[in-house]
Amino acid sequence: MQKLGGYIYQKRKWVLVFWIILILLLGFFALKLPAVLSGNGFEYKGEYNQTRNILEQEFGHPKSSIILVFEKNKTVSDDNFKKFILDIFDKITTNHVGKQVISPFEREEMIADNYAYGLITFNKNAESLGKEINQLKALLENKKGLQVTMTGEPIIVQDLNTASQEDLAKAEMIGLPIALIVLILAFGGLVSASLPIVIGVVSILCTMGTVYFFSYGADLTIFILNIVPMIGLALSIDFALLFINRYKEELKTKSIQSAIEISVSTAGRSIIFSGLCVFIGLSALWFIKIDIFQNVALGGMTVVLLSAFCALTFLPALLAVLGTKINKLSLLPVRDEQTSIWHRFAKFVMRRPILMTITALVILLSGLVPLKEMILAIPGTESLPPNYPSRDALETFKDHFVAKEKRDEKKVTMVLETKGSILKINNLEKVKKVINALDTDVLVNSVDSPFSAIGIKDVKQLNQFLTYGKNAKNAPISNYYIRDNKMLIEVYLNTGEHSSKARQWVSDWSNKDLGLKASFGGPIKFEQEIFSEIFQKAPYGLLLIVISTFVILMGAFRSILIPLKAILMNMLSLGCTFGIVVWIFQKGHLGVAPVDIALILPVFVFTLVFGLSMDYEVFLISRIQEFYLKKGDNSEATISGLTYTSKIITSAAAIMIVVTGAFAFTGVMPVKQLGVGIAIAIFIDATVVRMVLVPALMKLLGDWNWWFFGKENRKQPRSKKKPA
Repeated sequence: MQKLGGYIYQKRKWVLVFWIILILLLGFFALKLPAVLSGNGFEYKGEYNQTRNILEQEFGHPKSSIILVFEKNKTVSDDNFKKFILDIFDKITTNHVGKQVISPFEREEMIADNYAYGLITFNKNAESLGKEINQLKALLENKKGLQVTMTGEPIIVQDLNTASQEDLAKAEMIGLPIALIVLILAFGGLVSASLPIVIGVVSILCTMGTVYFFSYGADLTIFILNIVPMIGLALSIDFALLFINRYKEELKTKSIQSAIEISVSTAGRSIIFSGLCVFIGLSALWFIKIDIFQNVALGGMTVVLLSAFCALTFLPALLAVLGTKINKLSLLPVRDEQTSIWHRFAKFVMRRPILMTITALVILLSGLVPLKEMILAIPGTESLPPNYPSRDALETFKDHFVAKEKRDEKKVTMVLETKGSILKINNLEKVKKVINALDTDVLVNSVDSPFSAIGIKDVKQLNQFLTYGKNAKNAPISNYYIRDNKMLIEVYLNTGEHSSKARQWVSDWSNKDLGLKASFGGPIKFEQEIFSEIFQKAPYGLLLIVISTFVILMGAFRSILIPLKAILMNMLSLGCTFGIVVWIFQKGHLGVAPVDIALILPVFVFTLVFGLSMDYEVFLISRIQEFYLKKGDNSEATISGLTYTSKIITSAAAIMIVVTGAFAFTGVMPVKQLGVGIAIAIFIDATVVRMVLVPALMKLLGDWNWWFFGKENRKQPRSKKKPA
């Protein structure tokens, strides 16, 4: 590492030229990234997708559809309302938008008082309808007292993309200026304070440009626009903060080249170990075969690598060029560490290790109380900010066209498949047996099938009606429910507001032997597969994180107890974080409307924060270890380590909290919850854990902290030779 520092110093101008070319090249592709992002990322190749393909290919169901919601003022006549709707559908038909257009006047149930709705179906996925949506926007025109609004999955997907970009800009406008203020307070000068911001922006820009190329081999979710900057800005600023602080410290007594070499070999080493912890934490997401988790793993791991690479090459080259000018434009005096508040605080904690340990544990354990009531949900329309027309239109549609008793029902689609025609008597008997079993299930409200549609319960009568009945009567039913050897049935469950019972129901029925092949689909099957995949695969990721973190920290510090303590304290602080998030969002405190916790939050916060919080562990313990190896006194080394790193850890945590917490003021609910969750986790980790619990336990355990397979990892100070 010291040789690397020396090489970068010698080739500093060439290193800067390399980075300028890289920034320009990747910056160009970063600007193109939003255009290749689509969807919320909840895609899973399971039975739900197979059933959906059957419905699309054999039953003629559209791949996607857009709902047009019409509304009139009470002063507008019904004739004018009708003319307004017909004019719009004439334009849509004339311009050949969509596969099928269904006007409200084709079905009586599509008109209710001052409201009406129409449908446009497409043979394209929701994410691929950008051109068609723009066409519709140009055709739809509101008039005085008359309004038409688009909603449905394609519109909501596009609005989520727009909202994510707006949220990113808003978070940067809030976070970056405050981060700069924190950096000025940490370093005292404008030059040194601005460098971490530069490193952060460069890391994000280069990551966005790199991620663009991943779009050729993977479907990228719109949440990448929020996740990459959230991780990248916070992490790269942390790295830069640590490196610059060490450089300024060494520059007081050494040459520019020596300061660069020592900073790379000490702070650079810490950056590598902490970056490795974050990288492995994010890599655990690869176990979960759902697009959004794979995307975050891909984007997150890329931004970690580029942030570390930038901090170890671009930043030292910049500092080598700046030299002593790093201290220019000073605004605040820099105090001596030995007389600072951090030195006094370190001594205060070390004098009362038992009291500090008990206090910290009480705080952390109290935060766990609300955790047992956590309700997880897949983000839906409620993810959009309330002011978006597509969300309002969908709520209007549900209020006026979905019966109240149906709103709490959970719909499950089943496709039953037999050998030979499904209309054969023996096959219809098998189908009837399944329907009878469904009807007797306590969670089933109703079952829609050819039997219920016609009002015939007898198998032979149904066979005769569908086989020999008049076409005018049986054609619509046959076309909707039957395809050769397949029959579509729709099951409505009444399982209450939340769908955990419904997910369990569809899981149980999927595993039953029904006497014929049954494929399950619908939103509940989709949710069940997503939840099952996460709950089955997440433990493997957790195991990878815990084992690899233990091995990395054990190798870094040659200690058994230090990595064990770090893992246990991280688990405790994260549990406390989740409890507080439940209290804020699910319980509806601090002015937040009650809402379920996004399913992605526990997994993302755990994998991100477990690695990010190791930054502070590595920063602190590395410095303590330096002093311990020099003097061999655990208590003195802990006080000195706290004294020299507390300001940096606090500043780094403040920046991380500001950057991620800024997303609390954004509108996309999962991103808001994620930002708040990470900010809370970092705050708890950097204050209660790192500043209080770690030093208190270091004091209580003494030299046992450095025990490593039968011996203490201690080097006695070398005796100085007397000059000849």
